[in-house]
Parts: sequence; C-alpha cells; structure tokens
Amino acid sequence: MGLFDVEPKKKEETKKEAPAPLPVAKAMQMVVQGETKRLMASGDSSEFEISLKVPDDGQPHQLVIKVDTVFSATEEGSPEWFVKLYDAVGVVWENSPTAEPTTEKMFDVMPGQEKSLTLKITSPTGARYGDKITVLVNASLKDNPSINDVATLQATARQSMLAVKTSIGHEKTVADSIASRAKPKPSGIFAILSPATIRGYVFVEAMNTDSLRDLIKGVRRTRGLVKGETTFTEIEHFLTPKPIVSGIVEGDIVELIAGPFKGEKARVQQIDENKEEITVELFEAMVPIPVTIRGDHVRVLEKER
Repeated sequence: MGLFDVEPKKKEETKKEAPAPLPVAKAMQMVVQGETKRLMASGDSSEFEISLKVPDDGQPHQLVIKVDTVFSATEEGSPEWFVKLYDAVGVVWENSPTAEPTTEKMFDVMPGQEKSLTLKITSPTGARYGDKITVLVNASLKDNPSINDVATLQATARQSMLAVKTSIGHEKTVADSIASRAKPKPSGIFAILSPATIRGYVFVEAMNTDSLRDLIKGVRRTRGLVKGETTFTEIEHFLTPKPIVSGIVEGDIVELIAGPFKGEKARVQQIDENKEEITVELFEAMVPIPVTIRGDHVRVLEKER
C-alpha cells in the first residue's frame, strides 16, 4: 500500500530580492576663487578660476558647458569686451571676432571628477567709465539637466592712475597744458596731480591709456607716459594736507620770515598743532618774552639735537 501524504506539502516560496535602489545624484558644485565682481582698468585682463565638481553617483556623464554674456554700456559706441573660457586642453568658449561661434561644449566626465576652468575677461582700451559685462557660466549633465549649477561673474571698467614723465622743474607747466587740452572735449581725464615734492612726474587719473598717450603728444616738456599703473596707495599721502607746523619740534632754531619780527632768530618753545601756531623766544630780545606766531611764518635753520 502506498504511502500518501495526508496534507500535501506546500511549495517553498522563493524570496525575490528587492532591486537595488538607483544611485541618487548629488548636486553639482561650482566654486569661483576670489571676488566674483571686479573693477578693471581699460586694456587690462582679469582671470577667474572656476572649480566644478561632478556628482559622485557611480556612473559617467556628459557635462554640458554654456556661456552667456550681458554687456551694459554707459554710452553709445562703447567697444565690446572679450571673454574666453578655457581648460588645460584648450579654449571652451570665446567671443573674439576670429573665433568660431559656439553655443555649448560637452565633456565626458567620471563620477566625482573635479574639472578646472579659467574665465578670462579683457577690457578694451577704449572702455568707458562704468561699462560692465556680466558672464554666466552654466554647467549641467546632458542626461539629467536638472543637475546643474551656474557661476555669475562681473567686471566693471574703472579709471587708472597714470604717471607722465616731465622735464624737472616743469611739472606744473605740463599739468596745466594737459588740463587745457582735456577740457574742450570728452577725454576720459578726471584729475591731474602735480605734488610740489615730486620732481619729474605728473599724475593723471584717466580712463584710457591710449587716449592719454595721444593727448600728451606735442605737449612741451613731456617725456612720455610711464608704463604700468600707479596705485592710489603710492600717492594717497599727497592728497592729505599736512599741518603747517609739520616738521617743527621744540628746541628748533628758526628765523621769522613774516610779521613785525621778520629777520629775527628764535628758539621754538611750544607747538600748537590744532591752531597751527608756535611759541618762540627771540634771541636778541632784552627780556625773554614768548612770542606766538603762525607756523608758516618761520623757516627752520637748525634742528634740535
């Protein structure tokens, strides 16, 4: 007699493993080193270093780079600025007249890869004060455009402090000549400085190096434009007036050059910087009486040792 199972055995259920979750792409990160808004002299260039990190999601991607520019001119006729984006291999995008038109550039990238880009902005020599260019560098994944980031960079034209070389002793004459030439028509010159203590140079705050070079041609006693730009820090101390008692100390021997005691010699007893006055004691007075006079009414003959 055969043996039969009273209750047939249930078939063992095979457990199906749940499919592994698809990797979730992290956000793309674009970082710009230094200031994203910069002031630039006409004819100068500035480079922005950009670091772009691709999401680390375990799979390769195609990275899409696009560049958009917005130029804001302060007046009609302002020349166009030049923009170039490049990496270690070559140019990614540029707007120079000789460049081929490019809308976007694609790169094969590995997950988590960091890509370095450099954006170079060049201001034309004819830039007007306040001309501005805004550059947007857009990066996204071709297979997932929602994974993206954008860097906004800006450059604005500013004036330069330039030095004009002159014949020694004719600084003021040259400054006056430059001013008379600059006044009749717009010349991009904002100020002219001829410090009394600087010999052989005149400083000009101007917008355009080439325009200034053309303007000073034919000006007598000029010896050309000094190459490069003078920083404001180098001339700042010339713009701050010094007290007329500056350089005079108690004990100095001075000669009075104005007032009722003109020609007399005296020793400085006291200095009042707020009132710009000094108190002296005359050498030849019968009775040593302190006399208070203006600081610019004396000439120092001998410094206190």
